[in-house]
Amino acid sequence: MRRRLINSTLAVVLVVIAVFGGTLVIVETRTITNSAQESVESEALRLASIVDSRLISEERISAGLLQDQIAAKRYARIDIPGRAAIEIGERPDGDVIEARATGEEGESVLVQEPRAAVTGEVGRTLMIIGGVALLAVVAAVLLAVRQGNRLAAPLTDLAETAERLGSGDPRPRHKRYGVPELDRVADVLDGSAERIARMLTAERRLAADASHQLRTPLTALSMRLDEITLTEDLETVREEATIALAQVERLTDVVERLLTNARDPRTGSAVAFDLYEVVKQQLEEWRPAYRSEGRAIVCSGRRDLRAVATPGAVAQVLAALIENSLMHGGGTVALRTRVTGNQAVVEVADEGPGVPADLGARIFERTISGRNSTGIGLAVARDLAEADGGRLELLQPQPAVFGLFLSRAPED
Repeated sequence: MRRRLINSTLAVVLVVIAVFGGTLVIVETRTITNSAQESVESEALRLASIVDSRLISEERISAGLLQDQIAAKRYARIDIPGRAAIEIGERPDGDVIEARATGEEGESVLVQEPRAAVTGEVGRTLMIIGGVALLAVVAAVLLAVRQGNRLAAPLTDLAETAERLGSGDPRPRHKRYGVPELDRVADVLDGSAERIARMLTAERRLAADASHQLRTPLTALSMRLDEITLTEDLETVREEATIALAQVERLTDVVERLLTNARDPRTGSAVAFDLYEVVKQQLEEWRPAYRSEGRAIVCSGRRDLRAVATPGAVAQVLAALIENSLMHGGGTVALRTRVTGNQAVVEVADEGPGVPADLGARIFERTISGRNSTGIGLAVARDLAEADGGRLELLQPQPAVFGLFLSRAPED
């Protein structure tokens, strides 16, 4: 691109010089030639006038007296009737510019100038024009090089930015170049970088959420399948298989919910459902895990409570709270359902040390955890609760009590 810009600029300058320079050369040549001819004619008339005045006053006329009246390198011949011709200067050879004038006393004046003198002046003028043209070419090349660098460097920079985007580095550069077209390309690349960064963040978040949300249910399902392989009682096998199938359906719902939430965290499919059924389902799933840790999980409160939300999302929120109590809490975990105003509330409490004072309200932020965990579970649970118009709060830090607030379904 740089070479093309230099060549195109140089071509334009050369065309301009050829057109205007050629015209200027012709005009200057004619002007110099005409000026020389006019000067010779003017000198011939002036010399004739001087000779007339001396003849009238009967003064002596000689070449020495008229020598100062003739320009250098010019030749003059004065023919006076009845007298010898007077010659001033050396008669030129070759092509000459000449002029003749006749005085009132009958004298004749001839003035000649070598055309070589005019040619020399024309040559000097051409040299000046050629020098100016050369300076114009040099200036045009320098300007083209500067413009080429100004355009080529941003294009190289934009190409590197596009290459970085293609290699997985979506950081926007926010760099502008003062050229509207290039700045527009930079704006588009920065916008693309921000969109790619958002998509990568969403994908990583989805992967982290899925890993966190599916880990414990898969472990419980694995334990259930192990129990099936260890028993020979057909009735027990059927019962455990039925429970395992229900867990698989819930896992499918978890995956679909995660995908939906990744596309739009505010998208919900709230319906009226029996809240206690979801609570009891979570108790059945988590009781084996608590039993293996030597701990208990119990439930109390109203059993006829109906709420408006997405059952799968509520199950995931409760699972996150129960898992949080299993990992960070202690003693018995108690789930209690109650009503406050037009809201149905599920409280999850344990007998552990509670939430550290330095965490406080930040407990729902991603990557915030009191121990060496991912810090994702409570953040995902809060997002799921808010997607259905509910909310998740820390009601008491020590011992920890979390409350899930949902819209209460109207009673039939």
